[in-house]
Amino acid sequence: MASTRRLVSIAKAPTGNRGFDDITRGGLPRGRTTLLAGGPGSGKTIVALETLVKGARDFGEPGIFVAFEEQSRAIRENAATFGWDIPALEAAGTLHFFDAQWDPSTISAGDFELTGLLAMIRAKAREMGAKRLVFDAIDILLTVLNDPAAERRELLRLQQWLVENQLTAIVTGKIDADDPVLARRNTLIQFMVDAVLRLEQRVEGRVTIRTARVLKYRGSGFAENEMSAVIGPQGFEIASVSSGDKIFAAPRGRVSSGVERLDTMLSGGYFRGASVLITGSPGTSKSTLSCAFVEAACARGERALYVSFDESADEIVRNSSSVGIRLAGHAKSGLLKLQARRADACSADAQLLQLQALIAAHNPTCVVVDPVSALAKGGGTLAALTVCEGLLHVTKARGITIVCTSLLDGSEPHAEASSIEISTVADTWIHVSYTIQAGERNRALTIVKSRGTRHSNQVRELVLSERGITLADVYTSGGEVLMGTMRWLKEQTDQSDHARAQLDIEQRRREIEAAQAELASRQRALEHEMRVKQSELARLSSSEVVRNDATARHHLELSRKRSADHPAKRNGSRAQRAGRK
Repeated sequence: MASTRRLVSIAKAPTGNRGFDDITRGGLPRGRTTLLAGGPGSGKTIVALETLVKGARDFGEPGIFVAFEEQSRAIRENAATFGWDIPALEAAGTLHFFDAQWDPSTISAGDFELTGLLAMIRAKAREMGAKRLVFDAIDILLTVLNDPAAERRELLRLQQWLVENQLTAIVTGKIDADDPVLARRNTLIQFMVDAVLRLEQRVEGRVTIRTARVLKYRGSGFAENEMSAVIGPQGFEIASVSSGDKIFAAPRGRVSSGVERLDTMLSGGYFRGASVLITGSPGTSKSTLSCAFVEAACARGERALYVSFDESADEIVRNSSSVGIRLAGHAKSGLLKLQARRADACSADAQLLQLQALIAAHNPTCVVVDPVSALAKGGGTLAALTVCEGLLHVTKARGITIVCTSLLDGSEPHAEASSIEISTVADTWIHVSYTIQAGERNRALTIVKSRGTRHSNQVRELVLSERGITLADVYTSGGEVLMGTMRWLKEQTDQSDHARAQLDIEQRRREIEAAQAELASRQRALEHEMRVKQSELARLSSSEVVRNDATARHHLELSRKRSADHPAKRNGSRAQRAGRK
């Protein structure tokens, strides 16, 4: 009989940092040691201290922080900006700091060992019931030893001590690719520990980029890709999602675009919870369409967020009012939050985390990011695309309808490609462009795609006026599309031709009606004449009958007077002659 093996997952201690818990699939290995390795400023100390603070505050697991490099006072002061309230945790006895800095001049190789320090830590851990432990800047300790054999001996001593005490431990260490000594030490430590997390800080395009990556995790799966990270107002934050699966609801409700005819072209507007991309060259009214969208949302009583990387809040209100879009009242009521940001102020990943914080604070149903292509200034196109996909993931998960604008890739007015290539992940793609004719520049709008709904394939002229946004039918003449003044002239010409044709038709109608009236009059005269002639004919016929009757009577009377010619006598003579025979 074949035997079966039961797979048992290792116990994990959640860090309270959602990003770290995502990429480690639940947290650090409980009762084991994790190495946080990185260069200067990569956030090692922040992550380690945050794990202790949240362990004590949120999970009831007291912790000890052993500082080999910085004074604990400086660490407390630096961490005060994150709002962790470390003094309260120390007063409650759930967080304790050990200052373990040594003067290198007092240490000689082979004479120093960790036994005394570890004994003090063990006693304190038992006293406060500590479950978590941090050794910050272990490389400083190894540096003062300055002997590979001594370093290895003390690391093995430390490893054995951690195993015996079953504390969830974090060891931080520096990484420097150009320093072979640091490389050797880190290689040794990485083999000793159960999990290794690599933190990195680098500069790309004069923008600071931070990343986090799990190099190894014994007995557990983990996210292997490099994740973007920032040091934010609440600590070290990782912009990561543990699963690549996209499981979102698909609402069938609609929300207005703010332009009535655009709603008609989309068979009722945008799908609620969908992502909409508006692309076009500068000045094609991408921002104006976005303002119309948030105005319509606020008019329905919904909360909206407008994030602009191009204009200030006052400029957005002023410029949109010139085309009949009134945002000031909605901003004053609190329904609309206008947030102006500099695209190059921080990395694209930091922008994403700050956008997430804005969304969580304002809780909108509709969001505009104008333009989303500006995120490329904070780390390049790849980083911007990753951030955009993360933003769409966040909004879809919350059922938020998001409109993003993006500049075209290149100067070709007929091109339809977004500069950061997010057009493939957007649900609806609207493209606005210029048409130059007869010395005029006119705007045109078309719907490139709209998933899940029937939509118009026609090009519409986008007309802005004080009354708002209008989408007009374009005119074609001889195969050429006419817009602006040429369209107006064509309309006037068509109207004049139509009026002239109507006049001609009316004149001809009047002529025909007059001819009909004349013919009808002549017909009535002829009919009267006919009736007169018929009466005359009837009279003639009647006179002839009378005359014939009178003639017959006259002849009869004349015959009687001529007895010889009387018909009776003549008849009798004939009879007598016939009898004699």
